[in-house]
Amino acid sequence: MKLKAAIIKEFLLLIRDRVGLAILFIMPMILIFVMTLIQDSAFKTLNEKGIPIIVVNNDPDSLGTDIENGLRASELCTVYDSVDGKPATEELAMKAVAEGQFLVGIVIPKGATEAVRKNVTQLVEQTLSTDSILSKSTLPDSVEIKIFIDPITKKSFIASVTSSLREFISGVKTKIMFRTFADQIEELIPDKKKTPLNAFDQTQIIKYTEVYASKSIGKIVPNAVQHNVPAWAIFAMFFIVMPLSGSIMKERTEGSIFRLNTMPSSYLTLITGKIIVYVIVCLLQLVLMLSVGTFFLPMLGLPVLDLGHSFTGIILISVATAFAATGYAVMVGTLASTEQQGAIMGALSILLLSALGGIWVPTYVMPQMMRNLSAYSPLNWSLEGFYELFLRGGDASTVTLAAVKLMVFFVITMIVAMVINKVRRRV
Repeated sequence: MKLKAAIIKEFLLLIRDRVGLAILFIMPMILIFVMTLIQDSAFKTLNEKGIPIIVVNNDPDSLGTDIENGLRASELCTVYDSVDGKPATEELAMKAVAEGQFLVGIVIPKGATEAVRKNVTQLVEQTLSTDSILSKSTLPDSVEIKIFIDPITKKSFIASVTSSLREFISGVKTKIMFRTFADQIEELIPDKKKTPLNAFDQTQIIKYTEVYASKSIGKIVPNAVQHNVPAWAIFAMFFIVMPLSGSIMKERTEGSIFRLNTMPSSYLTLITGKIIVYVIVCLLQLVLMLSVGTFFLPMLGLPVLDLGHSFTGIILISVATAFAATGYAVMVGTLASTEQQGAIMGALSILLLSALGGIWVPTYVMPQMMRNLSAYSPLNWSLEGFYELFLRGGDASTVTLAAVKLMVFFVITMIVAMVINKVRRRV
């Protein structure tokens, strides 16, 4: 009955604070919408997918066609052949890249395929010919493909684009060489059955298969939604330090805590009522945030939040995070001497822990020193748990360690709060 009364008291105090409820539920939703929209293009660049490039193809032959079709078929980039509705030219492409409309511009010169064809043909003739005069002849000039680069473009992306271009050019050269050799052999051995021109396409010895190191059935790529929804949900859960520590401080300043202490109830019973109510609030916050990522963000053209394949794992890490956040709020409320002190201590500490924990910026883009520090943030333990479920296809067993660390953190914060409360009661 005492615990029930404490729960009802906390619930009534919470629902009467409409501003506090708005902060707890509406603020995280706004943060998810804003931060996801802001970071969407940044994550595309980070993952090197869908990067906008402009291609000016002045060679409608094999080389130009293979390069353009190859880039269009790649997930690496999104290919455009016009600027502001006008067919792209070298001048327009350079200007568009300079203005930041595209990260990379590629100009394929006219007659590029024919130059490659002449170059390869002469190489074949030199190889098969015994004429010393022919072998000393000068080869045609090499093909010059211009690449315009925005200064903000990552070097790894430039390397990927140039590597793809070399692959396309090498493929075209090999096909031409194969056909030239076939023609030369046919002239030398007229009775030999003519080699089919598409034989080269059937002689791919080495093939590449990309396999994600994950138990997940699909290919889940980290994006703005997969990061921001769990990240800001965790931030919202820990941000209950503001109303909960404020509630503890208010009871102390108004003197109600002294009346409660005169009742035949332990401190643990009184504080458990707060913990239960705010753990439920944290779980409601999480459900709301996950719903935003699943149903509302796709309406803005953003990816759908993939929740993985383990509902049990989500419950486990969510409950552990809720208890950790609540325990931390109780500890801050007990440590602080005034409401202003509690608000400043709680807000600044959560901002610091969230920055270290990878909420603002993913840890995998941090320098090594910051990644080492992030391992000590409880928000990072929770975020890594959600990453295991949402990105790596993990289950309850893979997030057990993170959940245990969060529950140990909760126990430690409660012990600290109880010790401080006992010392103050003696004073």
